[in-house]
Amino acid sequence: MKIVKKALKMRLLLSVLAGIVLFANVSNVRYVSALTEEASVQSLEAKEVEQFLDAIMEEQMESHHVPNATVSVVADGEVILAKGYGYADLDKREPVHAERTLFRIGSTSKLLTWTAVMQLVEQGKLDLDTDVNQYIDFEIPAELEFASGSSQPTPITLKHLMSHTPGFEDFSSLIFQLRQDRMPSLEEYVREYRPARVFPAGELIAYSNYGTALAGYIVEQVSGLPFAEYVETHLYAPLDMRHSTFRQPLPKPIAAKMAKAYRYVDGEYRQGEFEYMPEPAGSMSSSAADMARFMLAFLQDGEYNGQSILEPETARTMLSPLFSHHPSLNGMAYGFIEGEFNERYVLLHPGSTMLFNTALYLLPQERTGIFISHSGGSHFINNEVFQAFMDQYFPSNDTEFLVPPDGMLERSGKFVGEYQQNRRSYTTDDKLLSLVNNVIHVAADEEGYLLVTLLGETNRFIEIEPGVYYNLREGRTPDFTGDFRTIVFGSDSFGKTMLMTDGPMSYSQAVWYEASTFNMMLIALTILFVIGSLLYWGIKVVVQKVRLIKNKPTKVNEQPNAASVGKWFAILYGLLAIIFILEFMLAGAPHPVYQLPAIAYGEAPAWSAWTKFVPYAMAVIGLGTIIFAALAWMRGYWRVPGRIHYTCFAGATLILLWVFNFWNVI
Repeated sequence: MKIVKKALKMRLLLSVLAGIVLFANVSNVRYVSALTEEASVQSLEAKEVEQFLDAIMEEQMESHHVPNATVSVVADGEVILAKGYGYADLDKREPVHAERTLFRIGSTSKLLTWTAVMQLVEQGKLDLDTDVNQYIDFEIPAELEFASGSSQPTPITLKHLMSHTPGFEDFSSLIFQLRQDRMPSLEEYVREYRPARVFPAGELIAYSNYGTALAGYIVEQVSGLPFAEYVETHLYAPLDMRHSTFRQPLPKPIAAKMAKAYRYVDGEYRQGEFEYMPEPAGSMSSSAADMARFMLAFLQDGEYNGQSILEPETARTMLSPLFSHHPSLNGMAYGFIEGEFNERYVLLHPGSTMLFNTALYLLPQERTGIFISHSGGSHFINNEVFQAFMDQYFPSNDTEFLVPPDGMLERSGKFVGEYQQNRRSYTTDDKLLSLVNNVIHVAADEEGYLLVTLLGETNRFIEIEPGVYYNLREGRTPDFTGDFRTIVFGSDSFGKTMLMTDGPMSYSQAVWYEASTFNMMLIALTILFVIGSLLYWGIKVVVQKVRLIKNKPTKVNEQPNAASVGKWFAILYGLLAIIFILEFMLAGAPHPVYQLPAIAYGEAPAWSAWTKFVPYAMAVIGLGTIIFAALAWMRGYWRVPGRIHYTCFAGATLILLWVFNFWNVI
């Protein structure tokens, strides 16, 4: 809520800068602030910080059954705390050691990738505003998947990659693997798994793992070194990060120091396997102490212990804003995600694998940073720990009372609907995940407050200016990469209403036939009708057989062979529908440890290779039922009720054909 908070700060300056009139205009908002003094700051004394975080970590780990965790805190050029919690190996009862125990840090790895890019920018080998095609040995086509007209889209630059605005679609394939031989090399990944361009570059934020992997490949191409080796030479060595690596699997000298990852399932801790990911986007393993050195370098203008990884101006640039959808929103810095906690400007980057959750937070003005990583929990734990840390040492004194502006009810009604994340697939069968992946539902109450539901939690938003709404909820919010405090409505390049949030995500409004509720009901009702018809025909045959056995023959309307073929087509379609539903349920069931379906991490069961043809068979046979429905009316097959039933059945197959085609199932 930058606009309101800026206004509050300006009111404070009135009492300090007498005679200077400052004016802050917040349209249609009336508020009363209880803020009377600058937010207080407690000094970070090492022993007290340790005691405070010990209590917080113990509470979180016990509540969420977290087996191991590690934390580091830096302030004013010093490591205030670097500590491990729990056991790196439960069987051996080996404690986590902050200096040498490694955790997988997921997308927090990206910060190292962007630092490497900026080093090469300093050397004049890269330019942030140049078409990335100039740096790679293959071509990213200059065309948009759904563009109309002949105009060429803006070239993708490194600034677009750093701000997650290149316009790529996103799909889950090959993000995680459990076997090394199934993870392609970086070169294979960027060449063979290039996503389509679906938005003009620089228009909207849609988080992209591929974009960061591409940046890492550019580092390889320009430097002449494999990506992991470049980072070891130019980042780890000067920062004395001896327990960090991008390599997969881990090099032997540090492999034994990797924390084992566990998930608490049915009363016991179950161990997960090593996860493979695209290197520059998320494969890094590191210790809390090593990440403390990395944080100190950025809080000290690129320098740590007399060694410089960036020039001061470059380091400050990386911590400055690069892209935001709206002045009221935090967006992206140069690789860092912008945030605001307790009226403090924070630069952060979370990171999650299937087993580990990590977050790094920097408060540049306070010269403070905190790093948290653990296995077996969720990103909410990191959010809770950081918010508790902020409340303790950088508390908020800001109490605001917002009054609904005139006309809020009328304006809010325009934004009611379902919004689907723009970070999704548009051209692959992963498109179907749009129906369940972080969908936002927006409703309005009788006063015009927006009721916004994300991840099963509903938050109440008040309008602070036309199209800009503020979350009235206290405490944490459910968003993964932003604080979900402010949302802004606008339009995307397709003319759809767009919901924009803090952080690297945006959402576009689904038209009625794209909405998850409509599609789920449509699929469910159609499948139920098909299976119900199959049961009806089966029961009818059994009844007829029983009557024949009891010598009570019924009058049967003899039909030509073509009519019998039509019924067998419908029966076969019903059986395939049952197989499709069973396969969908079994293949989509999340693994209790990895919490994703096995197909998402390359461990799909062998039978799934055959069932992928089921939708195609349903499409062919469904078209056959449509033909037979027409013949039934033309040639008078069956009685009228039978024809109507069969026609409805054929209509159901046509509906499923549309669903399969629209969501790229076939």
